[in-house]
Amino acid sequence: MPSDQARNVLGEPLEDCCHDPVTGFYRDGFCHTGNEDLGEHVVCAVMTEDFLNYSKSQGNDLTTARPEFGFAGLGPGDVWCLCLQRWSEAFRAGVAPPVRLEATHEKALERVPMETLRRYAR
Repeated sequence: MPSDQARNVLGEPLEDCCHDPVTGFYRDGFCHTGNEDLGEHVVCAVMTEDFLNYSKSQGNDLTTARPEFGFAGLGPGDVWCLCLQRWSEAFRAGVAPPVRLEATHEKALERVPMETLRRYAR
């Protein structure tokens, strides 16, 4: 279960990412993570058309609604907790979406340097 003591990449209490649509591995609006979150959904990102197209081309279509999972699909401007690996892949491909640092879990720093995240801060 998520911790109320979770910290963001700035070392402060983790802020909520988005409630419309409700995001996060635990669907609580936060980019909390835990042992069962194998995808590490810790990066609070603002979707862009380039990123959404890239993600779809990599086999993770975030734009198509999946009502059976309560997922309406995402569009540019929507905010979503992304898997750390997907954000890193998109960064290497030159299509990483902007990041909300206050809502990005500190676990992101295990794979992405703070200076990189700051360049994408929104």
